[in-house]
Amino acid sequence: CESGGNWAINTGNGYYGGLQFAIGTWTGNGGAGMPHQASREEQIRVAEKVLQTQGIGAWPVCGRRG
Repeated sequence: CESGGNWAINTGNGYYGGLQFAIGTWTGNGGAGMPHQASREEQIRVAEKVLQTQGIGAWPVCGRRG
């Protein structure tokens, strides 16, 4: 939803990868390097940590969709 299914997206808007991570969120939850350069699996692993600490609201657009 956030990226249109493109796990390597970098549009220059300050959010990266398939789940549109901000760099601080990515590194703060164990991500290394740049999110859009990480594998789909690594992005999901980090997202699961974000979900535990921040909840679905970390994704304000797609989180509302459930």
